[in-house]
Amino acid sequence: MIKTLWRLSREAIRYRTLYIVAILSTLALTAVNLTAPKLLSAMTGIVEKGVDETGLQTIGLFTALLVGLYLLRILFRFLSNYLAHKAAWYLVGDLRTRTYDKLEHMHLGYFHDKQTGDLMSRIVNDTRDFELLYAHMIPETITNLVTFLGVLIVLLTINWKLALITCAPIPFIFVSGIIFSKKVRPFFRISQKKMGELNGKLQDNLSGIHEIQSFGREEYETEQVNGFNFEHIRAMLKALKISAVFHPSVEFISSLGTILVVGFGGYLAFRESLSVADIVAFLLYLGLFYGPVTGLANLLENMQQSMAGAERVLAVLDAPAEIKDREGAESLPAVQGEITFDHVSFSYQDAVPVLKDVSFVCEPGKMLALVGPTGVGKTTLTQLISRFYEPDSGRILLDGHDIRGVTLESLRKNISPVLQDTFLFNGTIAENIGYAVTDASMAEIEEAAKAANIHDDIMMMPDGYRTQVGERGLRLSGGQKQRVAIARAILRKSPIIILDEATASVDVETEQQIRKAIAGIAGTRTIIAIAHRLSTIRGADQILVIENGRITERGTHAELVALGGSYARMNAIQGEELKAAGNSD
Repeated sequence: MIKTLWRLSREAIRYRTLYIVAILSTLALTAVNLTAPKLLSAMTGIVEKGVDETGLQTIGLFTALLVGLYLLRILFRFLSNYLAHKAAWYLVGDLRTRTYDKLEHMHLGYFHDKQTGDLMSRIVNDTRDFELLYAHMIPETITNLVTFLGVLIVLLTINWKLALITCAPIPFIFVSGIIFSKKVRPFFRISQKKMGELNGKLQDNLSGIHEIQSFGREEYETEQVNGFNFEHIRAMLKALKISAVFHPSVEFISSLGTILVVGFGGYLAFRESLSVADIVAFLLYLGLFYGPVTGLANLLENMQQSMAGAERVLAVLDAPAEIKDREGAESLPAVQGEITFDHVSFSYQDAVPVLKDVSFVCEPGKMLALVGPTGVGKTTLTQLISRFYEPDSGRILLDGHDIRGVTLESLRKNISPVLQDTFLFNGTIAENIGYAVTDASMAEIEEAAKAANIHDDIMMMPDGYRTQVGERGLRLSGGQKQRVAIARAILRKSPIIILDEATASVDVETEQQIRKAIAGIAGTRTIIAIAHRLSTIRGADQILVIENGRITERGTHAELVALGGSYARMNAIQGEELKAAGNSD
């Protein structure tokens, strides 16, 4: 925990000015709180001896001083609370942005076993717990520590014997605090984890609401969410149960200290070794003395909750970014688009080979097609080009440059993907087409849309290019989303375009429109196309057949058909399916 606290203190250093002023205000507030009882005790002593004219003037002066002190207390409390909260919330904002930015730059393999909702919970919920730490725990800990030491010194000056009696419960409270911390922290950690799982389930279900309703699984999914919900609640209640025992225990021990002080103080007063004014001062300071001690309970509880959240956030911030710019990486010069795979092999974390000794060259401005059964590594191959993953062995060259030796930014700005599962942001069509080119003019956006054969569809919509596409493009058909994605890639003017099953889930007519769009950019860009529908890639300059992670056939459409191998069989099967579909119509 000390290591985590030290790390968190380094995060907060950028707001040191706000914290310094807040801490100084806290110390000043503590000084005011320590001074006021002293004045009240002195006034009691004057009254006890009898009030004459001089005493009355002194009481008036002390009264004015007390009013001034209480006004200063308002000012110092404001500065202490507000500035600490201001620094804490700015820090929370920074950490949220940094956590998101770190996730944004993580390699794709990091997300294989992560739920989106859980990661969202770390960004939003877990970072919020930092506010408890920096706005409450740190200032209150400083206040309590200074108050405790200050009151102890004052009590020792009044009567050292009674002061030692006052300290008798402190070791017991300290030991109980250590036991409490060890017991409660695991439950707060579980609670944070369960909250992440609940968010993950909610995000998953809301994204799949159409499927839930279509298959009548509403009741089942409600039970599932209810299960995650109450797992979180049960973990939190276990932590609160321990807290419910700890809090009154601390209060009881503190009360015993007060009883001891009152009893022993009465005995000293009986022996006339302690004045009434000193007893009054002792009782006034006693509340200030045990206040910080009993406040330990709340501080420890908040600390355990904050630590549980902090660990989840730091786990993201400290996760190694496996794919990053190497030392001395240089930006790519003007790219022509030649792609070379030189004996490339790759496997995911489970060490099962996906690609095995793959070698080929795609010349600039040519179209290379990848075909083969599902799960043989076609998509993985395209993701290696953009360095979303690193090959286990071999090299990938772009215009003769090993892509591991160039900056990720310069590499990826030369590659535009069009994926089968097209993702559109919740905005207008124009915003989605111009997503990668922020300064694109409307004329350029329309030109790209025309090249992608989507312009006419857009103009038939009530709001044209200002049409809102909805979350993930929900308001557009599958073919329209694909063509918007192609327009987005065309507008970027990257020398390399990757088409991953761009026609897999569209009808024949839409496929023809997408084929026209692809044909329109053929020869001007290097195109890597993955396709199950062979009609889409018949005009490719080179077709690679991939089976079991290896290239088993390569050539043009005509050459592969003549070869009579796997490609020829796929082509014959799809021809028969089209013929059967035509006869059934």
